[in-house]
Amino acid sequence: MKNDNTDGIKQSSFNIGTLGHIDHGKTSLVRALTNVWADKHSESLKRNMTIKLGYADMIIRKCSGCEGSSAYTTMEKCPSCGTESKPLMRVSVLDAPGHETLMATAIAEANIINGLLFVIAANEPCPMQQTKEHLMVINLLGIKNVLIIQSKIDIVGKAGAIESYNQIRKFVKGSVIEDAPIIPVMTNYGINIDVVLDKIANMPKPDFDPNASPKMYVARSFDINRPGIEASDMSGGVIGGTLISGRLKVGDEIEIMPGILVQGQKKNVYKPIVTVITGINNGADDMDEALPGGLIGLSTEIDPSFTKADGLVGNIAGRKGELPESLSKITMKYHKLNRGDLQEGAMSNGEALILSVGTATVVGFVKSVKRDNVELELKKSVPIEKGLKIAIMRNISQRWRLTGYGIF
Repeated sequence: MKNDNTDGIKQSSFNIGTLGHIDHGKTSLVRALTNVWADKHSESLKRNMTIKLGYADMIIRKCSGCEGSSAYTTMEKCPSCGTESKPLMRVSVLDAPGHETLMATAIAEANIINGLLFVIAANEPCPMQQTKEHLMVINLLGIKNVLIIQSKIDIVGKAGAIESYNQIRKFVKGSVIEDAPIIPVMTNYGINIDVVLDKIANMPKPDFDPNASPKMYVARSFDINRPGIEASDMSGGVIGGTLISGRLKVGDEIEIMPGILVQGQKKNVYKPIVTVITGINNGADDMDEALPGGLIGLSTEIDPSFTKADGLVGNIAGRKGELPESLSKITMKYHKLNRGDLQEGAMSNGEALILSVGTATVVGFVKSVKRDNVELELKKSVPIEKGLKIAIMRNISQRWRLTGYGIF
């Protein structure tokens, strides 16, 4: 079944993310597409850089009076000819940070997307450091629905744009996206944004089984209550993310794993949360039901102190008893990326690793290494399924670097 619910366009049917080096124009591109500045986190605004995942929805529309890419718009009336445009699909756009130290957040985004906008600025040599690392993420996760967005071409002129194009094409040669289209854009002027919309609208859409067990990766969580509100007037916590299978409805009872950290006498343990969905929202509209694809928020009866400040990010929500087991000890097969820019030695007992498991980021400590099989003890429990691909960062020369992935 194709999740292309264009009737009413209440829920996004497609998640598309951004990756690319810091300050290459990812957030500006999102604004050009959606008319929303997705980077709303206070520390992000203070430092003028994306720190947490930002997101915004858009409805891609098509004008019957125009041809080619110029027919695609997000406006109800076509900006080219004034004809009423027809809605095609709703898309959720995720804005990930480019800075190297925030790679784990970028990898978390890559785990819940259906397509990708890989932003590379024309005013800097290609590849920059995070451009290289983000291509490694694309190869690692096997993301093939990719548009390469060549930004800031208005700064460099025609000759500079051509030189940048050739650098980009050489850079991606041999990767899973070597044939991806390169689209030059001027986000401040809306140049070629219609081409980007055209390409997104015509990307292959994911299939899903509506009768499968529901499973939602939690990418954000919130406390929506104002300071000073009376306890009797408080609303329950909200979890945000994307369904990767099944469907959820208002009134459904759900379990959230691994849940809440409980301080134990001998060790800390996690207690799963069982709650009821009291509302479903896409950021603008309330819905009765959520399907896979797109970003949604689930209002719940959870104490909001547990959901505030992204307190439940990395959890999985679904029907009770049907979610993957949460583990604090795992054994995985390690696959090196064979990076030419790093001297990577063998892993040693006690070494700390940063792991990206779904939307969870967790520190793991090496307990034993036998050939490529690594036994780890995790600092916190994470829900994990057999065959899951786990991105791994190692501390090399006092910097956390993406070095490979593990298969559980």
